[in-house]
Amino acid sequence: MLELSLEKAFPGFRLGLELRVEEGEVLALLGPSGSGKSTLLRLIAGLLPPDRGFVRFGELDLTPLPPERRGVGFLFQDYALFPHLTVAENLAFGLVEARWPKAKREARVKELLERMELLPHAKKRPQGLSGGEQQRVALARALAARPRLLLLDEPLGALDLRLREELLLFLRRTLRAEGITTLVVTHDQGEAFLLAHRVAVLREGRLVQVGPPEEVYARPKDAWTARFLGHKNLLSPEESRALGLPPKRHLLPPQALGLGGEVKGVVEERLFFGSRVGLWVRAMGVRLYLEALEGPKEGAEVGLHLDRARAVPLEG
Repeated sequence: MLELSLEKAFPGFRLGLELRVEEGEVLALLGPSGSGKSTLLRLIAGLLPPDRGFVRFGELDLTPLPPERRGVGFLFQDYALFPHLTVAENLAFGLVEARWPKAKREARVKELLERMELLPHAKKRPQGLSGGEQQRVALARALAARPRLLLLDEPLGALDLRLREELLLFLRRTLRAEGITTLVVTHDQGEAFLLAHRVAVLREGRLVQVGPPEEVYARPKDAWTARFLGHKNLLSPEESRALGLPPKRHLLPPQALGLGGEVKGVVEERLFFGSRVGLWVRAMGVRLYLEALEGPKEGAEVGLHLDRARAVPLEG
């Protein structure tokens, strides 16, 4: 188990949190820019010293150890591949430094080349690869020495949308196959939900909420978290009262609202997304958002099904 209790201050910013990650678990650190995600990874890797606190993995205290002795694999956003080495040499670099025997080293490199579908590129240099291929080389290099802990900093952030979608499931399968305790930093909730067993939401250097992806999405702790996770139906106390709920902040999750019901409304905006339609509907004086496979035109009167029992009370 990875255990953290860390504090680090910079001018205008302070990080302070405690966190536990089970062995073999993939934990996504999710938050906006400046929330402290990458700083936390660098503290764990030993690239930054904490002001106070510790990093422990099982019985081993990593805090006083230099980065090269922590047994941590780190995948940077820009991949940081060695341009003068071939793909195979990039994978072998850390194994050479760790003094793996030649036969064992060559077997591990071959295994990773096959797993990452890189065998045809083994003798190429990084500049001859596509962005997706470079990403797979960087991931393979981070995994090569079988680290006790893997840290991924926006691993798909440098790729275009098509490549990100293509490699997301590949990365998910790889992390589960390797079974290495992993922390992955991302600002994209979709990536976090697909990759991780649990999600930790950070805001301004503090942990806001930690839990399984479905639980965090369905029951965010407060209005800020709900908005960050992409929820649109965040009700003020006055709007809650207008819809027949107690007069406090609520979230109406997607399951709480649908077409076909007794609540009368008018479509104010219709948004076509290709595979689905988004509808902004004014009902009972409140502007509400829902999605459907198809929907009425703007200005049309509709009936809504409103399941008040699914409304989630919010803090703040």
